[in-house]
Amino acid sequence: MSRSVLVTGGNRGIGLAIARAFADAGDKVAITYRSGDAAELEKAGFLAVKCDITDSEQVEQAYKEIEDKHGPVEVLVANAGVTKDQLLMRMSEEDFTSVLDTNLTGTFRVVKRANRGMLRAKKGRVVLISSVVGLLGSAGQANYAASKAGLVGFARSLARELGSRNLTFNVVAPGFVDTDMTKALTDEQREGIVKQVPLGRYAQPEEIAATVKFLASDDASYITGAVIPVDGGLGMGH
Repeated sequence: MSRSVLVTGGNRGIGLAIARAFADAGDKVAITYRSGDAAELEKAGFLAVKCDITDSEQVEQAYKEIEDKHGPVEVLVANAGVTKDQLLMRMSEEDFTSVLDTNLTGTFRVVKRANRGMLRAKKGRVVLISSVVGLLGSAGQANYAASKAGLVGFARSLARELGSRNLTFNVVAPGFVDTDMTKALTDEQREGIVKQVPLGRYAQPEEIAATVKFLASDDASYITGAVIPVDGGLGMGH
């Protein structure tokens, strides 16, 4: 049965792979994006909605458009995120707060708005995209790691708060993924990263998408409050 699915930050990389996985399964998929051209996304069959998740009014308008065209969101994948890497002594307060405002508070905004329809329907699936960095830590990424670690406490609190209403909240924690962001690294940097990964390679975006799709499926109906690492073993034990 076709569901109304929303993937935030779904215009590239991991988000786009997730959107494609749901679309291939026959779901109606909406994507929010902050910058770029929506034409290609719409050509691929997605409902592309421009939305900056740091703005509550834009989030509200995006949901109204999605609900009008696809119905209330039944599956939400909160994927939108930013980085502003810097060593602590050089990190400005704006570097810190802006990353948290997108990655953590932005997730709060989109989840809270999705819950309106999910509570009415007495069902819903929410998957938050965190990072191995949120569990493992990373020098120069205190802001990013804090925001991604915060998603775990957020999801687990909501799993307890809303489990009785047939809503599930889970977290996927990807490791190093082969995207445009990591392709920009030098060969030496990429080699250094791969040496840390027990499986000895980067993940493909589709491997993250497969785990997200599983958590939103009937097969995962008794899984909530879970943190699923998809990191080639990089963060095991955390």
